[in-house]
Amino acid sequence: MSRLARPTDNRVIGGVCAALARRFGTSATTMRVVFLASCLLPGPQFLLYIALWILFPSEHKVRTSTW
Repeated sequence: MSRLARPTDNRVIGGVCAALARRFGTSATTMRVVFLASCLLPGPQFLLYIALWILFPSEHKVRTSTW
């Protein structure tokens, strides 16, 4: 499994679904469909997406980091 970072390519809005798909070894399309299907259920899905967008670093920042 790879590190959680929003990719610079294959983004649609923020890259959260693409990052999660890369982490769990699925396609980004599958992860996006799962997210959209979860939006039919009650809950704070959009708030979670925004929180993950803020918390996941961009892949560009991870590459340039000296750590």
